[in-house]
Amino acid sequence: MKIITLHTRIDANKLLTHLVQKLNPLFREQRKQDISFKIEKLGNAIEISQPELYEGVLFKLKIKGKQLWITRNEHYVDDVSSLTVESILNSLFEDMTDDTRGVDLLLEG
Repeated sequence: MKIITLHTRIDANKLLTHLVQKLNPLFREQRKQDISFKIEKLGNAIEISQPELYEGVLFKLKIKGKQLWITRNEHYVDDVSSLTVESILNSLFEDMTDDTRGVDLLLEG
């Protein structure tokens, strides 16, 4: 799990909208592959999956105040597409903060 802080309260619906609008186009631009990821809010979490290629959820994002708890599917840590999604997510999280400090990594493990 990775925990980051955005120094700003995070609205789950705004995060979901931002990811839905940006993740797939950025992925297609970077990887030059026509793969679309399913991004949905389930309860208090946002899940990112691609059922045609991957078993289970690739990323699960839980909002805890100003923190974002990110769980990554351990079976795909070396997968190029999963690594690309993670890189894109990191840049999209930066978009969500209005604080000059940006994003800080609190825990990775």
